[in-house]
Amino acid sequence: MAEQGSVGLVGLGAMGWPMAARLHGAGFIVHGYDVRPGLAQRMADEVGGRAAATLAALGQACDVVITMLPNSAIVEQVLFGDGGLAPAMRRGGLLIEMSSGVPAQTVALGARLAERGLRIIDAPVSGGVKRAVTGELAIMAGGAGSDVDQAEPILRAMGKSILRTGALGSGQAMKALNNLVSAAGFLVGVEAMLIGSKFGLDPAVMVDVLNASSGRNNSTEAKFKQFVLSGSYGSGFALDLMVKDLGIALEVARQTQTAAPLSALCRELWASAAAVLGPGQDHTAITRFSEMLAATRLQPAERAGTGEPG
Repeated sequence: MAEQGSVGLVGLGAMGWPMAARLHGAGFIVHGYDVRPGLAQRMADEVGGRAAATLAALGQACDVVITMLPNSAIVEQVLFGDGGLAPAMRRGGLLIEMSSGVPAQTVALGARLAERGLRIIDAPVSGGVKRAVTGELAIMAGGAGSDVDQAEPILRAMGKSILRTGALGSGQAMKALNNLVSAAGFLVGVEAMLIGSKFGLDPAVMVDVLNASSGRNNSTEAKFKQFVLSGSYGSGFALDLMVKDLGIALEVARQTQTAAPLSALCRELWASAAAVLGPGQDHTAITRFSEMLAATRLQPAERAGTGEPG
C-alpha cells in the first residue's frame, strides 16, 4: 500500500537528482529508481529517501510518480515494458511526466493509462541544472485541472513558476517552443559576437552592451560569459537534447500547418552542429560550429596573446 507523502521519481540524472533533493527537503518521501545500477541507492544515502529495486516496487509504493527521462520512447518503455510501472500502480494513481517529450505520444500514453484507471499530466521544466538545484525551475503543466491541482504541491517543491498551459501535451509543446526561441537567440547572439570580433569589438564587452540593451536574452545573461567566452561549454544541457526539442517544435508546426521557415533553418543548423561535433556535447558547444563557419574564434580582448583558449 502506498504511503502518504510518498513520491516516486524515475530518472536520477543531471536534473532528476537535484529534483529529488528538493522533494526530500520539502518533506516528501522520495522513492528513486534509475536504470544505472546503484544510483538509486546512492541517492537514498546522499540525498535522503528510499531506493526502489524495480519499477514495479516503486509503483506499488507510490500513488504519485514523476518521470524525468530523455524522451517519450523511454517513458513508454518504463510504463508498459516488461516489469513496467503502470501495471504496478494502484487505480487513481497520478503520473507527472516531466520529460521533454512528444506531445502526441504523451496524449497516446494518457489514453493507455486511463484504461488502467491512472491519470497523467505533462510538466516539463525550464531553467537547467542550476535552477533545479535551487528549486527555481519554470514548470509548464498540461492536463486536467484537478490533476494539476493535486500535483501542484509537489511541483512547487521544485519550481518557482507553475504555469498551466492547457490540455495534456500542451506543456511539452510549450517547452519545445520555448527551446526553439532560446536556440534561435543563442545562435544569433554567437553570430553577432563573431561579426563584432572580426570588426574589432571585444566579445565580452559586446555581451555587456547586449545585456544593457534591447538585444538582451537568456543566452546573453546566463550563457555567453559563463560557458562560451570561458571556454567551459558546461551548461549541463546536451546539444543532442536541444536538437530533439527543436524537432518536436517543428513537428508541432507541421501538425498545425504553420509555416515556420526560420524555425526550420534554426533546427537544421543545430542538427548540423550535432553531426559535425559528435555526441556528448553541451549545447553551448554549437559555438565551435559557428566559429568553423565564420573562420574565426571568439577571444575576449583580455585573453589575446595569452595562449589561453578563447
